[in-house]
Amino acid sequence: MSAETKRPQHEADAPLLQVKDLAVDFVQGGQVTHAVRGISFHIEKGETLALVGESGSGKSVSALSILRLLPSPPAVYRSGEIIFSGRELLHAPERTLREVRGDRIAMIFQEPMTSLNPLHTVEKQIGEVLEIHRGLTGDAARRRIIELLEQVGIQEPEKRLQSYPHQLSGGQRQRVMIAMALANEPDLLIADEPTTALDVTVQAQILQLLKRLQREHGMAMLMITHDLTIVRRIADRVAVMKDGEIVETNETAALFADPQHPYTQKLLNAEPKGEPPAPDPERPVVLSCENLKVWFPIKRGFLKRTVGYIKAVNGISVQIRAGETLGVVGESGSGKTTLGQALLRLIPSEGPIVFMGRHIEECDAKCMRPLRRHMQIVFQDPFGSLSPRMSVRQIVEEGLLIQAPDLTWEERVALVARALNEVGIDPAAMERYPHEFSGGQRQRIAIARAMVLHPRLVVLDEPTSALDLTVQSQIVELLRDLQKRHDLAYMFISHDLRVVRALASELIVMRRGEVVEQGPAAAIFDNPQHPYTRALLKAAFEVTADEEALQEA
Repeated sequence: MSAETKRPQHEADAPLLQVKDLAVDFVQGGQVTHAVRGISFHIEKGETLALVGESGSGKSVSALSILRLLPSPPAVYRSGEIIFSGRELLHAPERTLREVRGDRIAMIFQEPMTSLNPLHTVEKQIGEVLEIHRGLTGDAARRRIIELLEQVGIQEPEKRLQSYPHQLSGGQRQRVMIAMALANEPDLLIADEPTTALDVTVQAQILQLLKRLQREHGMAMLMITHDLTIVRRIADRVAVMKDGEIVETNETAALFADPQHPYTQKLLNAEPKGEPPAPDPERPVVLSCENLKVWFPIKRGFLKRTVGYIKAVNGISVQIRAGETLGVVGESGSGKTTLGQALLRLIPSEGPIVFMGRHIEECDAKCMRPLRRHMQIVFQDPFGSLSPRMSVRQIVEEGLLIQAPDLTWEERVALVARALNEVGIDPAAMERYPHEFSGGQRQRIAIARAMVLHPRLVVLDEPTSALDLTVQSQIVELLRDLQKRHDLAYMFISHDLRVVRALASELIVMRRGEVVEQGPAAAIFDNPQHPYTRALLKAAFEVTADEEALQEA
């Protein structure tokens, strides 16, 4: 007899979800890691519980355990009960779990690129969920899919139905994941960093959407996040995790007003601080472009004739000076990442680009190779940009093998160890592989890979989006320190305006491939001129986003 049939039916006023004394270990090669150490919490119907803490604290492991999604082995459940709506899930048969997963309990994962099937279209992936649990197919399924995509802010959803994940921006992929999770109107939504890849305006819209769905359907949420602004906006209660244990639980307002545990106090004080250097026109220009364009042709018909263009970057001019940071902000799909890749000659573009006094707009791969050590990039998705078949040492060392072939093995290892230490990764772990690290740790490895060559220019594409607040502050201080020490120029692409304000000397605000506002960062933060810029700042710095301002922009 299964564990669920032994249990009496819970009363109607019982919590929707109860987690009792959950302990999870990972056992590999005789080594045991105590990932979760006997935690207990509950979620009421229609309630939002936020689970916060550093990367590696056990938040995601706890959430994945609810649906038994951890691979076993190496995961071993040492103790605990997970009771959902009167049913015990931790020891339930696979048939019961299949009924619950994706229907009564849905989950939004942290990294959409690894969660979405690269071989299936958006329509097929969302349609599969609807067909399995609701029996919807054909036109009925398509109408529901379009409705879901509209709800999560996908522009022109009919045109996105046949798109594959690689054809979407990071934020668009995350929105597709949210649409899949909400497709069957679940009783409990587990959201593991659901707005990590989203700009602040869409983030505010998604949070408003989730709250509306809660009101309409009585849906409960377990929100896993490192963004305390989100916690303050959306959570009813907060549980703070550290080293696999819950160290403090309280109502949201009470916890923010009077945190009791020293670690909670540390989290609340971890917002990036400090002022960026003031713009200095006397500093040398490391990189500049004028009227830069990246247009992607739209080809249709049997002969694939060009019928139009997607103007991803349309006539942008910028200068990045030594020792300064150019912040680039805007919504997902606005062209921020495309601009950064074009400036590094990773994709074709039109218009002059000057790097360290040299025109590079016509340079091919061979011409660019010796310049690559002076220009580096940190990509948005660390899991997709780090080879799963290479150890951390090999990943960070790769650039040295190409750009500094005369170094001995011992010298390379020493440089790798120093780079890892600077970004907060124990050099003793350099022989481990990316999948053995948390999302935040993988992002730090990606930063170490860029910094090990001591470049003149670094394009940072959402480098702190996967990091908890305490590490975010450390990375900001690290970037600031490296900038001062080596007179580095940064192009900082981000939707986190708090981090941008702490780092950027100059700022450009992009929308639909064009710059809507540009100038000294301090002036724009203090007195934004464009309605869209005002909406961005309002969504980022006010506890309650003004929906009318977002719609007006």
